[in-house]
Amino acid sequence: MSQAGVPALLAGKTAVITGATRGIGLGIAEVFAAAGASLVLTGRDASAGQRAVAAMEAIGTKAWFCAADMRDQAAVQAAVAAAERFGGIDILVQNAGMYPEQPIEHMTSDDWDLVHHTNLRGTFFAVQACIPAMRARGGGRIVLVSSITGVRTGFPGLAHYGATKAGMNGFMRSAALELAPYGITINAVEPGSIRTEGLAALGAPAIAAMEECIPLRRLGQPAEIGTTALFLASDLASYITGQSIVVDGGQTLPEIKQ
Repeated sequence: MSQAGVPALLAGKTAVITGATRGIGLGIAEVFAAAGASLVLTGRDASAGQRAVAAMEAIGTKAWFCAADMRDQAAVQAAVAAAERFGGIDILVQNAGMYPEQPIEHMTSDDWDLVHHTNLRGTFFAVQACIPAMRARGGGRIVLVSSITGVRTGFPGLAHYGATKAGMNGFMRSAALELAPYGITINAVEPGSIRTEGLAALGAPAIAAMEECIPLRRLGQPAEIGTTALFLASDLASYITGQSIVVDGGQTLPEIKQ
């Protein structure tokens, strides 16, 4: 579905999207903007944040940028609180994360902690921060951007990253049980190989090799993660919680390379 064809499923809703200044996060923001949501976007780069806000406003939605490092609990709480300028938080999309490659043999405890504190502890900070407001509003939607890596597959050099993504899914299942009495659902999207700035930097030969391993023979687009997140954030998914959806073009299906 193109952004132009996205229905207004989030009209009147306010969403906080972390890591929303580029890549998958920006793609989700664009889809949510087209669906009528007001947006609070977070990231570490203020210039990129303001460009993202301008892009959302050009689509016709209200948007605000809040600088936040996911390792900083107070900053994460401030980003969630910023949703009050648009009436309060209805949706959290926890997308922010990092994946610096480092073999286990050479990985330091600082390497491990950086990825875990950003990806996994940051998820805990973000989810915890939105609970009081969502509970007071009678419910809400939380969408975690996980990954096929660590949950369904492995990748050399990404043991720390894979551990955080598997951890996010485990956290989600327990959180679903705790949050259900408040009318809050929490689900995850597991992207495969998506055409982001980071992958584009690998060059055409590397991308072609990746596409050969995907049954649909192409990388995914950020907006394709966005439309899946849109479904989970909308009332269409009102009876779904504690689940994850793989969006990978069939990448995890083959037993052997096709």
